[in-house]
Amino acid sequence: MDVKQYLANQRQGTHKAKERSEVSGSTRKLIRQKGGGGARRGDINSPVLVGGGRVFGPKPRDYSFKLNKKVKSLARKSALTYKAQENAIIVVEDFTLDAPQTKEFIAITKKLNIADKKLLMVLPENNKFIYLSARNLEKAKVVTISDLNTYRILDNASLILTEGTVAAIEKLFNA
Repeated sequence: MDVKQYLANQRQGTHKAKERSEVSGSTRKLIRQKGGGGARRGDINSPVLVGGGRVFGPKPRDYSFKLNKKVKSLARKSALTYKAQENAIIVVEDFTLDAPQTKEFIAITKKLNIADKKLLMVLPENNKFIYLSARNLEKAKVVTISDLNTYRILDNASLILTEGTVAAIEKLFNA
């Protein structure tokens, strides 16, 4: 449900098609009702005609829905459990980079044997240099613990957690 809610909340919902009352055109009756030999036709905006309005067309709407905090927390917990059972969680020591270096980040992923996998690195707080180092990599994403959600956990093949992140996650779920 949490993944479904996340994806629904991401939808823009601005789709719209004009119906017969909104299409530009006269409301004059095109041909007389009887005696023409053809089908009855009203105005030029009729959905039957080319350029006419759409019958029950899409209207702008909000797809988002509410989900209880406890349900979200449980979903996140079970997603982390699932990744742990798959051995897809890698815990590393807390580290920082001196400057934004994509080469260094690639070297770290190669050491962990996950360079070719889609990965998510979760940090306890914002680290600009690590974020900038991974930003240009297609299969790597860096988020803070506050931005972690069930969809991101399940969408990535590997999770890299620092020791500080593990402590923060334990604190979050035990609170």
